[in-house]
Amino acid sequence: MQLIKGVGLKKTYQTGGIRILALDGIDLTMEEGEFLAIVGTSGSGKSTLLNILGGLDSPTNGYVEIRGESLKDMSREELTIFRRRNIGFIFQNYNLVSVLNGYENIVLPLKLDNAPIVSSFVEEIVEALEIENQLYKMPNEMSGGQQQRVAVARALVTRPALVLADEPTGNLDSKTSNNVIQLMKHMAEKFHQTIVIVTHDGEVAKMADRCIRIEDGKVCK
Repeated sequence: MQLIKGVGLKKTYQTGGIRILALDGIDLTMEEGEFLAIVGTSGSGKSTLLNILGGLDSPTNGYVEIRGESLKDMSREELTIFRRRNIGFIFQNYNLVSVLNGYENIVLPLKLDNAPIVSSFVEEIVEALEIENQLYKMPNEMSGGQQQRVAVARALVTRPALVLADEPTGNLDSKTSNNVIQLMKHMAEKFHQTIVIVTHDGEVAKMADRCIRIEDGKVCK
């Protein structure tokens, strides 16, 4: 079943009187349970595409549908709620809240949505990611790999249909990178989630079901 569709996606920015074309008419579809890698050189538009697919940014032209719902037809509040309930984000810099411990960071999306915390499900994710001993540590007491695993747990705890990851292994060594991606794949397969990952790492891209290259805001054929 089709989960996500992007049609004619264009994005332009105006900087100091200069018009920058970040995306130039991208069409994209993904099926439920698919793992897609987006690769390209710096400035090619891959992170812009990821942000638009996740509703963090709006296209200048075109539209995105997730589960048949158009993001551009939603109000700001509706879009915020939709993202929280359907999309998990994983960022290169983890974006953990520094004043919250590991457990509090993981369940934060549920608390923001006033959703119940199902302890058994949280435990299942924590055990799969092997971060039981990080739950009561503060982010500054964790290694980069440990912080990233907590960030992955936070992205998965709402059982999102779509997981978007922007260079999630950029700050990790090769062994930890491989472990994090394998764990993401395992969790996505287990909970039938779709993954889109932006990466410059060829080894990470090889682990995806499908890989597309973005250059100058276009998908390379």
